[in-house]
Amino acid sequence: MVKCYPTVSEEYQKAVEKCKKKLRGFISDKKCAPLMLRLAWHSAGTFDVKTKTGGPFGTMKHPAELAHGANNGLDIAVRLLEPIKEQFPILSYADFYQFAGVVAVEITGGPEVPFHPGRQDKPEPPPEGRLPDATKGSDHLRDVFGHHMGLSDKDIVALSGGHTLGRCHKERSGFEGPWTTNPLIFDNSYFKELMTGEKEGLLQLPSDKALLSDPIFRPLVEKYAEDEDAFFADYSEAHLKLSELGFAEA
Repeated sequence: MVKCYPTVSEEYQKAVEKCKKKLRGFISDKKCAPLMLRLAWHSAGTFDVKTKTGGPFGTMKHPAELAHGANNGLDIAVRLLEPIKEQFPILSYADFYQFAGVVAVEITGGPEVPFHPGRQDKPEPPPEGRLPDATKGSDHLRDVFGHHMGLSDKDIVALSGGHTLGRCHKERSGFEGPWTTNPLIFDNSYFKELMTGEKEGLLQLPSDKALLSDPIFRPLVEKYAEDEDAFFADYSEAHLKLSELGFAEA
């Protein structure tokens, strides 16, 4: 299924390249890659395949969406990025937020995720309640990622590996701590830690443990723990799909 992407002007494409340099330096300097990845994911993950509403269309800048319970703390990401966005008025917020997520993965050692510009900003934020709940299990993950977003079981497990970056904050999610010993490096250590069991100081959410107890998810966890290249390839594909939900339909 070949996607048909909108054509952007040469000026727009040049702005994307310049913006990449600025984002690389900024995210690296501020050590905020996990926050930028969360912003991109939470922006895109509101898409609903049935109604074609929500998705990666820049609505996260609206106070109404930032006020959603799942988005606690993302006002910091929006605020941090605004001075860079002001330098590139030609770029849509939709593209800008997704691009920040792609750069965050790349500069922390993760795979290169293809990026296609041309998303248009939408005026209305989606309703609350479309993002995954970390306290729930595999049925819930399939409902949110599969039924609503249209992603596969493989995508669910690969995207879960993004938890190799960052940590939970009690005041934002009710949980505290990192998933891995180096939460600023993108690698397959999330899966390795899952396979070796719980450790003091490291986090395993109910939604993480669900990957081990599910008969379809678990073999993928085992595969990614053994083979980082396989994880990177599948993660790149899944991240690309997530970042383009509702955009450039085939």
